[in-house]
Amino acid sequence: MQKYYNVGKIVNTHGIKGEVRVISKTDFADERYKPGNSLTLFMPEAKEPIELTIKSHRKHKNFDLLTFNGYENINEIEKMKGGILKVSEDQLGALEDNEFYYHEIIGCEVTTTSGEEIGKIKEILSPGANDVWVIKGKGGKELLIPYIEDVVKSVDVKTKQIVIEPMEGLLS
Repeated sequence: MQKYYNVGKIVNTHGIKGEVRVISKTDFADERYKPGNSLTLFMPEAKEPIELTIKSHRKHKNFDLLTFNGYENINEIEKMKGGILKVSEDQLGALEDNEFYYHEIIGCEVTTTSGEEIGKIKEILSPGANDVWVIKGKGGKELLIPYIEDVVKSVDVKTKQIVIEPMEGLLS
């Protein structure tokens, strides 16, 4: 069975010519939304996903605006609101060294260089210059770890193990 990964959510329409507003969950928006690429739309109430081919992509404020081949006006895309855009596993492509997909990092166990267990990564935030990993620590406390070389010492996505060197005050 084919595995799919989130790249964005359609949150609204934009204008009347079939454009949708997407909140992206990908670091590769320009690559993912290149005209001619295909995405799969999963709707909460629909049984079958819909294959879509990207016609155009542009940025507007914090959104990615997309149009799809065969969908020319607001009436045809109105029903897509709330849908999740995904790519199949075979569309992922290779990454550079020390680059990872979100699904590879989420769920990893984090320990310090001294062997202390910190918790599991439950979410990744992208606030700016670098990603921030949200760890559910002991007792349910959330810890925020910046994904920078000074802190993250090793990542093994196969064994789901990450080793960090906490900076002063990072874990308190």
